[in-house]
Amino acid sequence: MEAEESGGGGGTHWWWALASAAQLGCGIWSFRKGYAGDSCLMPIKAFGVASLFVGSAASASAAFLQASGIHKVEDLIDVGANIRTRLGIRPRISERKIDDL
Repeated sequence: MEAEESGGGGGTHWWWALASAAQLGCGIWSFRKGYAGDSCLMPIKAFGVASLFVGSAASASAAFLQASGIHKVEDLIDVGANIRTRLGIRPRISERKIDDL
């Protein structure tokens, strides 16, 4: 538990990637299977399939952030600042405002 709090989660991003792949597979299988049954249940089934796709996108995003080493908002702000600097774009906010966050 202490290792996870300090950011040394080990291989947790693989679990997120596996969950993402499983949800995407279930979503594709459900979508290809099509609609069968009572018409009043169709909205519930459609919501379930859409939830699988949204869940897989969320799991993939979490896995990407874990694998990239981005664990805090400050890390994400630094990545954005580095991208803007490498593109030659002027920073949006000053360094003083970033330190206040």
